[in-house]
Amino acid sequence: MAAVIALLTDFGLQDPYVGVMKGVIADLAPRAKVVDLCHGLPPQDVRGAALFLRQSAPYFPKATLFVVVVDPGVGSDRRVLYARTRRHSFLAPDNGALSWLPDPVLEWRSVVRRSLFLAQVSSTFHGRDLFAPVAARLSRGLPPSRLGGRVDDPERLPWPAGEILAIDRFGNAVTSLGKGAGTVLYKGRRFSVRKTYADARDGEALALAGSGGLLELSVRNGSFLKRYGARRGDKVYAG
Repeated sequence: MAAVIALLTDFGLQDPYVGVMKGVIADLAPRAKVVDLCHGLPPQDVRGAALFLRQSAPYFPKATLFVVVVDPGVGSDRRVLYARTRRHSFLAPDNGALSWLPDPVLEWRSVVRRSLFLAQVSSTFHGRDLFAPVAARLSRGLPPSRLGGRVDDPERLPWPAGEILAIDRFGNAVTSLGKGAGTVLYKGRRFSVRKTYADARDGEALALAGSGGLLELSVRNGSFLKRYGARRGDKVYAG
């Protein structure tokens, strides 16, 4: 049984999609505790979903079920997967969103049993018609073996070598570089790695280890995005 259902989507909050998913869960599992991990991912940002899971899952209670609906292939023949690690479980499209989980996956299953879905399954809203009812039933104790057979070939995204993975709302550029470097090189400029923002002067650009354990490029009390025009996919190098 799931202690928490954590939702991660690219739906945004201006449309009713998130609320409808929660309504389905509340109808089928009224005691389920639902947490909004994030609904502000850019549309179809599968790598962003993978990164958010990597950074967020360790801080959730044991037995949390993460439901990931970032699904450019919705309505196609892409699979829906269930994955289980030693601490958590996950529902997601088979598009690489589960590539960078913080713990090894112990079990993969393809979610195929139609009796677990809503009676009518649309070609555009599997979050409502498939993911939400399956999550609700798992939270009530449905054995994962009822979902479908085991699989051993999930879609995998390679870990990017030296690039900007994401830019947060503060304008910080999150890179794929881990701790240990003394400087970070970006667009011919070298940025010193500091321990805290306060170690830099006001308005000074710097690098530091962010809360997710990856090096970030920042400007103290400013925006690295605005100053340097940083974009996801830009190359960075550890110095």
